[in-house]
Amino acid sequence: MVSLNQVKRVKRNVSGWLVLNKPYDMTSTQAVGKVRWLFGAAKAGHAGTLDPLATGILPIALGEATKTVPFVQDGTKVYRFSVKWGAATATDDAEGEVIATSDHRASAAEIEAVLPDFIGTISQVPPIFSALKIDGERAYDLARAGEKVELAAREIHVDSLKLLDHGSEKSVFEAVCGKGTYVRAIARDIAEQVGTKGHVVGLHRGAVGPFHDEDAVSIEQLEALDLTDRDALLKPIATSLIELPEIRLTQQQLSGVKHGNSVLLTGAGAPVSLDEAWASFAGEVVATGHVEHGQFVPRRVFN
Repeated sequence: MVSLNQVKRVKRNVSGWLVLNKPYDMTSTQAVGKVRWLFGAAKAGHAGTLDPLATGILPIALGEATKTVPFVQDGTKVYRFSVKWGAATATDDAEGEVIATSDHRASAAEIEAVLPDFIGTISQVPPIFSALKIDGERAYDLARAGEKVELAAREIHVDSLKLLDHGSEKSVFEAVCGKGTYVRAIARDIAEQVGTKGHVVGLHRGAVGPFHDEDAVSIEQLEALDLTDRDALLKPIATSLIELPEIRLTQQQLSGVKHGNSVLLTGAGAPVSLDEAWASFAGEVVATGHVEHGQFVPRRVFN
C-alpha cells in the first residue's frame, strides 16, 4: 500500500510574482524552494540574491514570470543597513571573523562629509565572500576553502546614501542603488575613509524595482493560507514590466507574435524604434522584445 508521503506532488503551471519578506538566516535559494513548494509550482526563480543574514524584499517569479526576472534584477533597490564601528571582518558582516580593529570613532559630521564620494557612478571592490565567479567558482567558496581571492573593482551606481542615525558604536544608513551594488562594501569603505573599521550588522532590503515592503508577505503568512488565498497574493507578470513601453496588439498581430514573428505596428502613435518593450493583448503579457523599423520584434514569447 502506498502512503500519502510517497505520492508524488503534481506540479502546477501557476504564474506570477510573489513578493517575499525573506527571513533572517535563510538563503535566497532556500526561500525560493519553500515558496515553490507552498504553491506547488512547476517553475520558480528569484530576482536578486539576498545574503542569509539580510531580511526584506526577495521577488520570487513563478512559471512564466521567470521570463521577466532580468527586468526586475535591473531595477532600483533600497537598503537600510546598520554599521558597527571599530572592527572589520573577513565577510564585511557579522558572520565573519574580526580581521582588524580601530579605536577611532568618527562623528556624524565626519561621516556625512564623505557620503558624497559614494553617490553617483563609483568604483567598488566587491567583498571576497560574494557570489561572484572566478574561473567558474563562487568567490565565497574559494574564500571559505582558504584560497586567496582577489576581485577587480567594478562600476556601480548609487542614487542616494543617507545617514539616518548615528552613535559611537553603531550607525544606520539608507542607500538607493542599482544592480551589482554591495552594501557590505559601502560600509567597509565608509569606515576606511573616516579612519576606522566597520562591518554590517543589520541589513534590510525595502524595495526591488516595482516591489516594496508594503507588497511583501512572510513565510508564516503563506503557510497559514490555503492554496486559493496564496494564489490571490500573486502579482501579474506585467507588474515587472511597468518601466518598459507597452505595445498593445490587435487580434491579427497577436497570432504573428505568438509564433515568434515580427509584426508591423500601425497607427499615428506607433513607435519606430525602442530598445526594450513588451507586447500585450487584453491586458495579458504576450512577449518581450524591441521595436525596429516600425516592427515589434519578439524576444521572449509567453504561453
